Amino acid sequence: MDLKDKLVSSFIAFENMVDVESAVHDVRSEAIKTFEDEGFPSKRDEDWKYTSLNSVLKHDYSVFPKQENAIEYSDVKKYFIHDIDTYKIVFIDGKYSSHLSQTTHDSMDVCLMSSALAKPKYRLIIENYFNKAADKNSLSSLNTAFSQEGAYIHIPKNKVVEKPIQIIHFSTGNESALMLQPRNLIVVDENSHVQIIERHQSLTQNPVLTNSVTEVFTNKRAIVDYYKIQNDRQSASLIDNTFIKQKRESHASVHTFSFGGQLTRNNLNFYQNGERIDSTLKGVTIIGDKQHVDHNTLVHHIEPNCESHQDYKGIFGDKSTGVFNGKVIVDKIAQKTNAFQANNNILLSDKASINTKPQLEIFADDVKCSHGCTIGQLDDSAMFYMRSRGIPEKEAKALLMFAFSNNVLDSVKIPEIKRRITKLIANKLGVSIGFDL
Repeated sequence: MDLKDKLVSSFIAFENMVDVESAVHDVRSEAIKTFEDEGFPSKRDEDWKYTSLNSVLKHDYSVFPKQENAIEYSDVKKYFIHDIDTYKIVFIDGKYSSHLSQTTHDSMDVCLMSSALAKPKYRLIIENYFNKAADKNSLSSLNTAFSQEGAYIHIPKNKVVEKPIQIIHFSTGNESALMLQPRNLIVVDENSHVQIIERHQSLTQNPVLTNSVTEVFTNKRAIVDYYKIQNDRQSASLIDNTFIKQKRESHASVHTFSFGGQLTRNNLNFYQNGERIDSTLKGVTIIGDKQHVDHNTLVHHIEPNCESHQDYKGIFGDKSTGVFNGKVIVDKIAQKTNAFQANNNILLSDKASINTKPQLEIFADDVKCSHGCTIGQLDDSAMFYMRSRGIPEKEAKALLMFAFSNNVLDSVKIPEIKRRITKLIANKLGVSIGFDL
């Protein structure tokens, strides 16, 4: 039995096992039918032309973990941003870990998706927001069908959350191979502000496949800063589907740092429903060996006087492969749109490759839109200059890499995140850097 058949046959047992509102059952049933009809995407699909899931899907994944594993904080402290106080929503093999988490219901909800799906007091939010932003493609539908656990965050009007929220998923390796499908719902009401940090981390070399869906709703004048740290083991693969719906005068930014994992696919979709909206999508990718990272982005400008800024940097070594497929759509009425998109890449090896396809679909005539991509190697003249000043070759390369990615890190608003990413970049490059960007 292949993985698709296993998932479809497991659905009825899963439905009988979980407790949710009746309306959610209908949504799930429709979603599993979509997945059954479409199956997993292949390279025949235009959006997956450069990314094959064959090597990932060959494992016999356990869909439901057989037992819960406990983890001590001291064993996983290094995976947290522990320099600052944060709320924490932590999951171990898909199950909520209360002793590693710090949630709250004090003037806002930072808690569990399972509670929101099952309890009547959350019914209005679930009816208005659950599965209202996510695409109905096969992988998002698969997650919807099996959605049970993840982070549920609701920030009411006029609330500035004083400390960031960390969402961390650990896999222990208790199963020989494990598939996880976390579902996050984040609703930020008018004039509110929140910062969120997300990480998926495997603790062993056992294969893990995570198919994650996150829906984010930023209402009028809301601000959301989202940081994704992807530095997992090379036995782990991640398909991250994030959908962000913005209303008038809201600001949403997503920074994605992809350093680890066997295969990482980031599907990031912004929908601007109102005027004077600002959307920011930035990322840094540094990979080697046979790693594969695919960024697939969409910004849909629906109304006038809005902006979007995309800036993705990639550094690829050994036999690694990068993909960037960025699309900007400007509707006919979306005049005065300012959309910027850039994808710049450095290949450190003759065997590394990058497939980049920036796209603009513009139906308005009074806009300022630009896109571009570059693929190259390190500047020989810059290397010569630095070497002539007594800087060793390894450190000279590292400094050029830092300069290359600097403008992405400049927009990171949490200093502790910037320091952590700086150290991760230095570790990936195999050097010790005595300064912060």
